[in-house]
Amino acid sequence: MSKTGLVRFGARLAAAAAVVLAVSGVAEAATKVRVAFGDIASTESLNLLIAFERAKERGVEVEGTFFKSEDLAAQAVVGGQADIGIGTPYALLQKVKAPIRLFYQISNLRFYPVVNTEFYKDWKDLDGQEFAVHSRGSGTEAIMNLMAQRNGIKFSNFSYVPGSEVRAGALLQGNVKATIVDSAGKRLIEEKGGGKFTFLDMAGVNATDEALYANTNFLEKNAEAVNILVEELLKTTREINKDPKVVVKLREQYKLLPDLPKDLESEVEPYFTDAVSADLYPNDGGGAEAVKADFEFYTLAGQLQGDAGSLKAEDFWVFEPLEKARKALGS
Repeated sequence: MSKTGLVRFGARLAAAAAVVLAVSGVAEAATKVRVAFGDIASTESLNLLIAFERAKERGVEVEGTFFKSEDLAAQAVVGGQADIGIGTPYALLQKVKAPIRLFYQISNLRFYPVVNTEFYKDWKDLDGQEFAVHSRGSGTEAIMNLMAQRNGIKFSNFSYVPGSEVRAGALLQGNVKATIVDSAGKRLIEEKGGGKFTFLDMAGVNATDEALYANTNFLEKNAEAVNILVEELLKTTREINKDPKVVVKLREQYKLLPDLPKDLESEVEPYFTDAVSADLYPNDGGGAEAVKADFEFYTLAGQLQGDAGSLKAEDFWVFEPLEKARKALGS
């Protein structure tokens, strides 16, 4: 699929998923929760969409809005246009002291830097060159800042291309020469790249890729709805980690992403199998140790300022919803 085709398809998916997530017909829903996505809806969103549907069954009305970047999604949360965001807005919390807190770790950073070997062979070749990442302030940008530091290079600039599959398509089409993709993008490049691309080593990276965050006032006033949402997320994550194939069944059960083309339907099970194998989804939803790892990574990557050991978890996270969910489901 061409880059243009992928973008058009992403727009269709976003519209379809918005319809799916705009819950209707639920009698006396306890709370309406507006979730801001910083990307288009795609295969990799299915774990969240399933959990949101399950929260709906328990009376929590979930409405999704899809933005072009995590920056815009964060602005929507800060500005009150959304209740919950998806991402890792550590820099935002530290710089502007925004009254928002992270409260659930969705996924770990598991990405693969890849280059077109007609132009680059290793990290040193990337010195002074452009690199494509997901969005400004994203985990992919943080990773590449850290990789540049570790390898003694400096990128000329980052180009922002939301969506791993979009970046993979852009690389295959020759529109970018170096980028970073997830496991689905990696598999696509390996299958269709004709041996023209190589993946660069990125050992020793361990941090949060995506988390849920919200305004502290919302978390306090809507504690019951947030607890239900976190509980369903944790339950769904554990179910997927136990058997990744369950995503295929649950997608059909909840009629999620109904416009997904046949060629991408076949990628659902392999994607989640690879994700579980790579330990993408934490079985515990995060916690103190995960936050400690985040501080170490994001300070090295330049997203957080100061010494990692001096940063306080309570300035960035609220753990109560997660602790209640663990207690309800069993740690």
